[in-house]
Amino acid sequence: MEELLEEEKEIMDSVESDRVNKVRKLLMMSKNKRIPLSKIHHCRLLLGIPDDFRDRVPKYPDYFRIVVESDGKRVLELVNWDPSLAVSQLEKEFMVNEEKAKRVFKFPIKHGKDLDLEVEDTRRLNLLNTLPLVSPYSDGERLELWSLEAEKYRVGILHEFLSLTLEKRASIHHIVEFKEELCLTKHTYDMLKKQPRTFYLAGTEMNWAVFLKDAYDENGSLTDKDSQVVFNEKLYKYAQMKEGELH
Repeated sequence: MEELLEEEKEIMDSVESDRVNKVRKLLMMSKNKRIPLSKIHHCRLLLGIPDDFRDRVPKYPDYFRIVVESDGKRVLELVNWDPSLAVSQLEKEFMVNEEKAKRVFKFPIKHGKDLDLEVEDTRRLNLLNTLPLVSPYSDGERLELWSLEAEKYRVGILHEFLSLTLEKRASIHHIVEFKEELCLTKHTYDMLKKQPRTFYLAGTEMNWAVFLKDAYDENGSLTDKDSQVVFNEKLYKYAQMKEGELH
């Protein structure tokens, strides 16, 4: 166990820069560029953030500052905006494979009557509604709540949020934790159901988890595993051992 604890500490130290950037990106996506520290700490395992993250914050005065509000709540604020980080995973994929990125989402146009179009013509017409996507690093508050642009923004926000997680998945409890900061609505479940090409939903509407489909292979395994995920899997194997198996 001591060896495992030491190994975990070494992993956390080696990925610290990556985790710092995850938190910076999360703040850049959030409303007012600030999130209560308690929320980040509560979801730390989801993002691979170490338990002592709050103690590490003072090492990065150019990135973060902690503000204590009148009610005693400690809030993490972004100090500087970094344009190089304000590029979503979707935008990166679009630059590599434009056709694949175009097929990620579907926002069909509602027709007043049947236009009797060919399948390809319908696809092209709906594509006009799908692109351009709305960057999750833009100001979502300025968008009209139920507009197409606002829905594209919220879908993009969740895609980027899941991209930041260790296992490219999150439960409703994790998402609700950041509902206010990420400008989400109570209809998030229904919104994601309309995007089956990109998101896989498991569980019931009241207790669900959402997965990024592209992050998993046909056997349901992550295609690109973070070093923390590899370590966790090894830890799970120890936890599942029966007495005497260690020898």
